[in-house]
Amino acid sequence: MWNYFQELHASVDGRLLVQVELDNIPYFIRVLSFIEGRFLVERKEHTPVLLASIGSFLGRMDLALRNFQHPAMHRHYEWDISNTPDVFSSLPAIKDAEKRRIAGYFLLQFEMEVRPALATLRKAYIHGDANDYNLLTQGDSVSGLIDFGDMVYAPLINNLAVACTYCMLHKSDPLNAAAAVIKAYHQQYAITRQEADLLYYLVAGRLCISVVKAAVKRSQESSNDHHFISEAPAWALLYQLIEINPLRAQQVFREACNWPQPLPEKTDQDNLMARRSAAIGKNLSISYRQKLKIERGALQYLYDDQGNTYVDCVNNVSHVGHCHPVVVRAMQQQLAILNTNTRYLSDHLVEYAEMLTATLPSRLKVCYFTNSGSEANDLAIRMSRHFTQQKDIIVLDHAYHGTSTTAIEISPYKFDGKGGFGQAAWVHKAMNPDGYRGPFKFNDPLAGKNYAADLDRILGEMQEAGIKPAAFICETLLGVGGQIPLPAGYLQAVYEKVRAVGGLCIADEVQVGFGRVGEKFWGFELQQVEPDIVVMGKPIGNGHPLAAVVVTEEIARAFNNGMEYFNTYGGNPVSMITGKTVLQVIQQEDMQAQALSTGNYLMAKLKELMQRHSIIGDVRGHGLFIGVELVRDRVSLEPAVPEIEQVVEQMKNKGFLLSTDGPLYNVLKIKPPMVFNRQNADRLVALLDETISELNYQ
Repeated sequence: MWNYFQELHASVDGRLLVQVELDNIPYFIRVLSFIEGRFLVERKEHTPVLLASIGSFLGRMDLALRNFQHPAMHRHYEWDISNTPDVFSSLPAIKDAEKRRIAGYFLLQFEMEVRPALATLRKAYIHGDANDYNLLTQGDSVSGLIDFGDMVYAPLINNLAVACTYCMLHKSDPLNAAAAVIKAYHQQYAITRQEADLLYYLVAGRLCISVVKAAVKRSQESSNDHHFISEAPAWALLYQLIEINPLRAQQVFREACNWPQPLPEKTDQDNLMARRSAAIGKNLSISYRQKLKIERGALQYLYDDQGNTYVDCVNNVSHVGHCHPVVVRAMQQQLAILNTNTRYLSDHLVEYAEMLTATLPSRLKVCYFTNSGSEANDLAIRMSRHFTQQKDIIVLDHAYHGTSTTAIEISPYKFDGKGGFGQAAWVHKAMNPDGYRGPFKFNDPLAGKNYAADLDRILGEMQEAGIKPAAFICETLLGVGGQIPLPAGYLQAVYEKVRAVGGLCIADEVQVGFGRVGEKFWGFELQQVEPDIVVMGKPIGNGHPLAAVVVTEEIARAFNNGMEYFNTYGGNPVSMITGKTVLQVIQQEDMQAQALSTGNYLMAKLKELMQRHSIIGDVRGHGLFIGVELVRDRVSLEPAVPEIEQVVEQMKNKGFLLSTDGPLYNVLKIKPPMVFNRQNADRLVALLDETISELNYQ
């Protein structure tokens, strides 16, 4: 065993370390034996036999060292994977927002999954750095291991984790490469299930140490190439890892140890569905024919209980990404300090209100916080009635504004649909300004004014009845109405007509606000208007139950009529910290620009796809708010409803989660988390092309 390692040779006078001076500078010299071989990094191909040799060699070495001890190795060492969280404070050195996000995510997962287990793991005196520049090979076998300067007393599994990390670099299937090493190691020195299950996170931890330290050296303008030698491949592997469901890694690594890891049976899901049906209202919908049990989220990715990974293309609630590390940490910290109602002074409440209003026109300066977009829309309607002393509301046909009683009553999508109670006398439906199916098309420069003219009909009828509107409310890009951008000039004309008779104009930004449209921060800015009331929800808290209504001072004064407004949870410290952090992340990571760049790129790709497939009738949207309408015939515009359902199911089976929208349920809605990138877009379009081709539509 020991001929794999260098030996220390004494000088002629018996010394193992010799001091010499050159130009008055002291140097210390030692002489080591030479080991034949090529460094692992120099091998273009790592065969399964070579990978197995690495695992077997390390297993035999660790087994031989199991009784070895040395007090100098009881130290805090920065490259010890156990100390991965130490690099968290240096994350800002990573200037690229996407990379910083990914490293931050894995550091967060390390603290959740590994740190609590460290005290229970087997400890040993380990080499600690079996990387591709320290492992020597001859043919398909390990011939030696050098550089014992990283030896440390640490969890035994860390030694294997380091080797796996460097054996996974440059691999199209990194899990399979790691499994070959693990299997051979386990045959020599058995690991435990707990150790195997942590390997995914330990590998990610080692990579995070590497890339963060490289970023720090770069910020210090280091000219030492060795500081950056593994930086690029380490990032490449981190990008691969985040697309791998941790459960999938656990399955592969357990199988390498000959521990079959059965997946949950279909009967398990059937049992869960039965329990859900008994305990949960049956009209709470659930997506897809073959239901998904999603267990974890990672930025734009979702992981299910079968080991599958999905790119989330519809969850605009998780605006800055599932489990965004900056948001999660801020919430965790505040939860550990205080959460209470708004009857006490709080810096967070005022600071967030100031931050939020700074993104809006100067007239909009008073905030009211709620728990959901539905509640916010309900409050906005209530405030408009206080201000105008009128009751009637004008909405768009097919619109949806939430689940509260009032929100349902102003949502034609609900009250005109199955189980609906029909249109209330105080609700007035304006024509849906659909530039694809409606009478005025997207390419008509007068479409906006022509659609707005429908307000003249409504206002005329109201005048004859002796009533006036309290408000006009609409989404600034239409969601369930069909993922429709409003035609140019539409809101300008509508707002002018409504205000002329004393009504207020409410912008529903619940789905499209906070930079999603790319060109602007708010959807209403695309129409060059200033609403009287802005309603926001969903993205405001990245999935945390937070929403807001922002109004002018005049409306706020009218609402302050003697009746107290109190919301038990609206404005609580945790929600305010969450909102502040989400807004800061959007701004600091330049997510509006990301939405514009990626959205434009994706729409261009989808329009190219439209040229090849006649079933795609229209591609429309702004930024990362995109609709793809499927039709059987581009002249009759017959909706391709059975076909779109097949597309959604097949895309799910291929790892992309989409959904449908529109009055005819024939529009693919694409509203992913803002961290969705061009690589995701390329893969989405390629698979959509493949899926549509399978429908035999050209």
